[in-house]
Amino acid sequence: MDHAADVYKTDLMTITRHVLNEQSKYPESRGDFSILLSHIVLGCKFVCAAVNKAGLAKLIGLAGETNIQGEEQKKLDVLSNEVFVNALVSSGRTCILVSEEDEEATFVEPSKRGRYCVVFDPLDGSSNIDCGVSIGTIFGIYLIKDGGEPTLEDVLQPGNKMVAAGYCMYGSSCTFVLSTGSGVHGFTLDPSLGEFIMTHPDIKIPKKGKIYSVNEGNAKNWDGPTAKYVEKCKFPTDGSSPKSLRYIGSMVADVHRTLLYGGIFLYPADKKSPNGKLRVLYEVFPMSFLMEQAGGQAFTGKERALDLVPTKIHERSPIFLGSYDEVEEIKALYAAEEKKA
Repeated sequence: MDHAADVYKTDLMTITRHVLNEQSKYPESRGDFSILLSHIVLGCKFVCAAVNKAGLAKLIGLAGETNIQGEEQKKLDVLSNEVFVNALVSSGRTCILVSEEDEEATFVEPSKRGRYCVVFDPLDGSSNIDCGVSIGTIFGIYLIKDGGEPTLEDVLQPGNKMVAAGYCMYGSSCTFVLSTGSGVHGFTLDPSLGEFIMTHPDIKIPKKGKIYSVNEGNAKNWDGPTAKYVEKCKFPTDGSSPKSLRYIGSMVADVHRTLLYGGIFLYPADKKSPNGKLRVLYEVFPMSFLMEQAGGQAFTGKERALDLVPTKIHERSPIFLGSYDEVEEIKALYAAEEKKA
């Protein structure tokens, strides 16, 4: 193989080209989805640039308000939220937006309205900005039923009704991971071109993994199945090696590693947070959608995560997601617990 020539690949699969290729499989498509996605990608590029110069631009620090989740807002949160709301509204393809930062859903004015609902967390893990840990944007897209005024019901749909989901991670490189329902693909931002180039085609999560990812600081409040599973990770009874613990505390980074290397990411319910901590619409659903598309599983402790029907836009849920076999094990532990009850 000619490595010197390989340095300058001349046939680049950009994210735009990939989306247009997907679109061409549907002759009836009007290109609305491609336009919407290009606006999301632009928002991610803007936030990536802002995150990279946050320390220099004095963007770090509190903006003085507390968001709907009771988290003190960082200036970058506020900026990212504005960027995405503006990008999504101006695309002319959205009708309802749900953001982690806004208490109420945003209904787009009729003149700029389209057929899509977008749910998103503009800057997940933002408490990690100050120490340079990877943070990211998570999003999910729903298509509304034709005709009639859009209502909140259009967005309170189970995750299995999503048409696409993805995240953009701002880390050592800027990585965009996307699924439109036929596999998962990863793109990396080439700063010299200002384009996302496909670097991880058709991501498949390993069936088993050697890593578990959980906040062990909550261990004293865990339920039985979670405690049993983590104990088994550390002290396996079948003679296998113990699993490694990796926990960054930034969902995008933890899920990204799980997707590529296999293993399990868990944020269970506990005595302190009986409904779990992660939000259903814009954290649990998009990540579960990606996991299933990559051949993994996502489970809430009661049911398949994507079958959950949300009743509130900021609803929370426990979540166990990752390699197929690891999630099977968790499911078996919860089933055994139920039998005892």
